[in-house]
Amino acid sequence: MSKTILITGGAGFIGSNLCDYFLSKGNRVICLDNFATGHRHNIDYLLVNKNFQLIEGDIRNSEDCKKAVNGVDYVLHQAALGSVPRSIVDPITSNDVNISGFLNMLVASRDAGVKRFVYAASSSTYGDSENLPKVENIIGKPLSPYAITKYVNELYAEIFSKTYGLETIGLRYFNVFGRKQDPNGAYAAVIPKFVLQLLKGESPVINGDGNYSRDFTYIDNVIQMNELAMETQNPDAINTVYNTAFGDRTTLNDLVFYLKEYLSEFDKSIKDIQVIHGPNRIGDIPHSLASIEKAKRLLNYNPKFSFNEGLKEAVKWYWGNLK
Repeated sequence: MSKTILITGGAGFIGSNLCDYFLSKGNRVICLDNFATGHRHNIDYLLVNKNFQLIEGDIRNSEDCKKAVNGVDYVLHQAALGSVPRSIVDPITSNDVNISGFLNMLVASRDAGVKRFVYAASSSTYGDSENLPKVENIIGKPLSPYAITKYVNELYAEIFSKTYGLETIGLRYFNVFGRKQDPNGAYAAVIPKFVLQLLKGESPVINGDGNYSRDFTYIDNVIQMNELAMETQNPDAINTVYNTAFGDRTTLNDLVFYLKEYLSEFDKSIKDIQVIHGPNRIGDIPHSLASIEKAKRLLNYNPKFSFNEGLKEAVKWYWGNLK
């Protein structure tokens, strides 16, 4: 049966992929975005779809939130100001969007009788915890203003579940990558940034010695997790948080090796590009690796794409869209 789904931040990287997917399943999709970091070209082609509605608005404005949730069954809340470095440069705006905006969306969803509120949480919540793999119930102290905002989201969601009966599920995203991820700008994610540099024949700059590792997670696994979180009927699976990842880690050195390998299938000269190493970045977590056992157990999560499978798909997309 078709559902009405609000996707906040629906013009962004993850949000626009969610819009595509849930429209393809015959649902009605409403996108709320202020285009601070999202792009119109990510959703322009959807505007002709009678099941798609764009609301240009800001989650910091409670009236925009109320308008967006009207008649909605489910909220997939992706809107946020991402990036650890951005939050260090400007903590106030990150706080306004990620905490005040989040609270506005919770209140609007509660008042509108939304069935379930699924939101983008973050692996940054693990902070200085050295435990590997990362297990949902063991976190450390946050290492950046961004990490604080995402942890506060989880606290607010829990309170709204307990106090108001709003069903919530948080998805702690681990280094998501894939089609539509923006390679431009000061706060571009590492994979599209490196791809763009390599396509231009430039040397990618790795922060530190390149041995920091990440649980890089392909976009289709994230879509799968959002769908499972939205649709689960298991009472034990709601009002909690899940790692949203593949469950393996890759060093930055290995990442560049694979990128050069896959891109050189299109342009052989890319294989010879040398890497530059710069200083470590403030607020960066050295290693990130998720346990996905909880998601497997409670949501029947089984990620479809490994890191390498996803990277090949992403490289193909970037080759077709960036060069």
